[in-house]
Amino acid sequence: MKIKESILEKCLNDISSKKQVYSAVLRVENGDGTFAWEGAKGDMKPDSKYFIASVTKLYVTAVVLSLIEKHKLKMEDKIVNYLPQSIIENLHVLNGVDYSKEITIKHLISNTSGLPDYFFYKESDKKSAASMLFKGQDEAWEPEKTIQATKKMIPKFVPGKKGKVYYSDTNYQLLGRIIETVAGNELCKVFDEIIFDRLNLNDTYIYHDVNDQEPVPFYYGAKKLWLPRYMSSIACEGGIVSTAREVMVFLKEFFKGSFFAKEKIEELKDWKLLMPPPGMFYFGIGLEKSPTPRIISLFKPIKEIIGFWGQVGSFAWYNPDTDLYFTGTTNQSNGIGHAAAMNAIIKIIKLSL
Repeated sequence: MKIKESILEKCLNDISSKKQVYSAVLRVENGDGTFAWEGAKGDMKPDSKYFIASVTKLYVTAVVLSLIEKHKLKMEDKIVNYLPQSIIENLHVLNGVDYSKEITIKHLISNTSGLPDYFFYKESDKKSAASMLFKGQDEAWEPEKTIQATKKMIPKFVPGKKGKVYYSDTNYQLLGRIIETVAGNELCKVFDEIIFDRLNLNDTYIYHDVNDQEPVPFYYGAKKLWLPRYMSSIACEGGIVSTAREVMVFLKEFFKGSFFAKEKIEELKDWKLLMPPPGMFYFGIGLEKSPTPRIISLFKPIKEIIGFWGQVGSFAWYNPDTDLYFTGTTNQSNGIGHAAAMNAIIKIIKLSL
């Protein structure tokens, strides 16, 4: 299958023409590698390094499932088995009951722990970590700081409550600590071993040096943000730097089953509605699904688009119907870029059905 380059150029132009989208990269490939295209607009090039933000969490899924394949942990394991008492104590207290010891690995990776999200949690002064960062106030949020802040916040629900899901970056901060404990090594080296070195991803790494200025800054509205202290503190939550080409390499290997048995993908599709309309999407077990209402493709329905979003407009999506993969970024964290990118992806899929 070959998609006309003019169509892909137009889709990229549609993304970059949106107000407050100042740069964009789009890469499209099919499963067998016989078709590949990429383009860039604005102040980015096709090979620009960028923060993939929460797309990092898909890499975390690969690492966790790889460790499970090696019998180093299980989804149903309680996190109390891997974290010290100083972290577990009073971590999840709801209505006077401490549920901290009931939280499992699965609860964390599926966002069903009920733990509050330190990133968007509003304090009494109506401020949140997100609002301060979006104003350009760079501040590190290491796991220890996140955990202490979380203990002062009110959980959303009892861990594993039926039908409940709540997106919380706190979950992934905890997963980072657990991965280090289980693997007996620091996160950078674990990710190198399991993913980056294995796939020869020379331009992909966990951002850890505040003096590293290779990744392009991202935007919040018209404001260009450079937050090295913050980005260097959130390794497992959203700290990977990469390129559209190398995210594509990882994405294809993920769905081909290179890190765990391919049939496990179906188990990850335990979908729960994470966000209601109009920004609707679903969360499974370390995997996201974009909605594909019948109305967007009446005659040839799109069954599913699965992968992950990043806060800064980064994306990694796969459509099994057409066997097409999409990676890139709009580098805009206010949500406008997300909608523009998904509209382009859907258009390309519809033309390929």
